[in-house]
Amino acid sequence: MEKRSRESRLDQFVENPKKGLWTLAIPAMVGMSLQTIYMIADMVFVGRVGPDALTALAFNAPLFVLGLGVSFGLGTGVTAVIARSIGAGDKKAADNTAEHAMVLGAVMALVFTVVGLKWGQDALGVLGVPAEIAGQAWAYLRIMVGGFVFMMFSVFFGAILSGEGDVKTPVAIQGLGTILNIILDPILIFGFGMGVSGAALATVTSQALGCVVFAYLLFAKDHAYVTFTPKDFQLSGSILGKIVKIGAPASFSFFIMAFLGSLFNRILVTFSGEAVAAFQVGLRLNQLFVLPLMAIAGALVTLVGMFMGAKRYDLVRQVVRYAMTRSMGAAIVIGVIFYFAATRMMGVFTEDPDILQIGAGMLQVIVFSYPLVAVAILTGRILQGMGYGMPIMVISALRLLLIAGPLAWVFVFVFDKPLVWVWYSLVIGSVGGATVAAVWLRVAIQRLETDEPLAELQ
Repeated sequence: MEKRSRESRLDQFVENPKKGLWTLAIPAMVGMSLQTIYMIADMVFVGRVGPDALTALAFNAPLFVLGLGVSFGLGTGVTAVIARSIGAGDKKAADNTAEHAMVLGAVMALVFTVVGLKWGQDALGVLGVPAEIAGQAWAYLRIMVGGFVFMMFSVFFGAILSGEGDVKTPVAIQGLGTILNIILDPILIFGFGMGVSGAALATVTSQALGCVVFAYLLFAKDHAYVTFTPKDFQLSGSILGKIVKIGAPASFSFFIMAFLGSLFNRILVTFSGEAVAAFQVGLRLNQLFVLPLMAIAGALVTLVGMFMGAKRYDLVRQVVRYAMTRSMGAAIVIGVIFYFAATRMMGVFTEDPDILQIGAGMLQVIVFSYPLVAVAILTGRILQGMGYGMPIMVISALRLLLIAGPLAWVFVFVFDKPLVWVWYSLVIGSVGGATVAAVWLRVAIQRLETDEPLAELQ
């Protein structure tokens, strides 16, 4: 019965790709909204502790972008390979990919936990954390690293289900975790007087609950289409290679974002600690724009992967054009709203006038890059669905590492420009990234039109 339901879902996607996009994307939007809500909740509650606590949390952000990046990057590789296997009607390959995802998740969780606990405090020093808030920053990081295993497995469990077209279950579990996190935040932060440590413990506890629910559904209830048979498991370099080929470049793109975040923190702290806090709060608000794009992009990984596996290249072209035009339109609308509501949105997090002014100014500049960011994000995920992992890394590297970061450094330290030029550098980087992404996607679509798919996983 479960297998037939998955096959009928694929048939529905083939029959109406546009509807299939929203069938996958809307639940994912809800899930990402919940994820963003609990990230924002941490910022809101910690912001009420004081500016120092908020800044301590801000300096942790690049490290968690790195950890999340590895998880979500490799998770996307799992999703793409499973989707492709299902599209090709190869259930055994889908099963093997899911089993390898569990092994990969365990190894990565162990590595990150050991490295984080051993060298995390030193990493905060390298990131330039001021001495007066170093204790709070490490208190938060230590707890979060200890619970990294729950986040890693939750991401991989969700990636498996997304690969077979089930996005509603991960959303429901994320919702459960978000509610628990929001309940625990004020209790632990203020009720028990734990401050930033309470925010970290609330997050880890909610992630642990979600991980347990995922494990119960997949292993005890056989909820997934894929089947886990540990006794028959044999490590396959080919399967791991497929996951890593698609997922590793995406993970590295998050490393790029983490590096850029730390670089910007070091640049901004020369203006003030409030500038660092404003930057990180602004990035959280920016997630409200990015999340619908990421939901659509994630849906495209599944759909494009399935259509490529089924050799329905006409449907790939159709759903790509449809998703790109809708996403760019939404980016323009959201940008206009954010521009006029920037000050009020920042006011949710802090009453500090300096953080408020800097953060609102940042938002009112970077909204002009939103349509360009839409092109870059969707292109990277579309090409992942086709089997290409490298473009997402190249686009991120160009946009952030080769343009935005160096420009910000030159503007501030060479030309002695004011703070707003740091935000200009982000917009200029988006222009470069979107240009390369558009050309790359056009070439890929042209190759499909000549029945020469770019797929690396044939």
